[in-house]
Amino acid sequence: MDGPTTVPEVLARLGAIDADLPTSDGAHVFNRVYLTVTERVATMLEQGDIFQDDPAATELDVRFAHLWLEAYDEAAAGRRPTSPWRPLFETRHEPNRLPIQYALAGINAHIEHDLALALVRTCQSRGTTPDDSTVRHDYEAINDVLADVEAEVRRTFLDEVGLAADDVIGPVAHLISAWSIDKARDAAFLQARTIWELRRTTFLREHYIAALGDAVGMASRLLLTPVS
Repeated sequence: MDGPTTVPEVLARLGAIDADLPTSDGAHVFNRVYLTVTERVATMLEQGDIFQDDPAATELDVRFAHLWLEAYDEAAAGRRPTSPWRPLFETRHEPNRLPIQYALAGINAHIEHDLALALVRTCQSRGTTPDDSTVRHDYEAINDVLADVEAEVRRTFLDEVGLAADDVIGPVAHLISAWSIDKARDAAFLQARTIWELRRTTFLREHYIAALGDAVGMASRLLLTPVS
């Protein structure tokens, strides 16, 4: 892997992005959320009694982060990122979107597309499978962190806009409430198992991953519907 190879190196890179971007940038909004996730995973790894396989959990965390960093670097170089990330980067400076929309669009892309790929690549690297009990346990542990942070993002949103559902906020609030991280997490594991089963069929595997990316990108674009 090019780029960071340890969780502290990932944290350093995410921290640098956080410092470089203005808070109004949609990419900054998601990166700040993801920095929080990675900080919590780092704390879990330091505790040493949460994951059943700390080296594998570390590798999964790093591979997971690489997919966000690759998308960010593509955009920074003026190239189009992959389809799951395209809506976030295409709208990152546009008005009439709430921070919660950027946060959830990024979480959607990272969980429903990137997490499945990171899990498969980690299994291939370590000679395991997605259905291995240890792999599933540690996957769920990381998923729990993602769910906790997503819940905090939603609470922050409610604190900022209140419970009012006027003509501007109401439709977006409904759209945001319809997206479920629990369903996204379940879908990601199913996607990982499917990609794993297709690993010996390169043509179908690559087309499946491309179609998955397009579908995830469409969902993110809906989450980024302008508020007015």
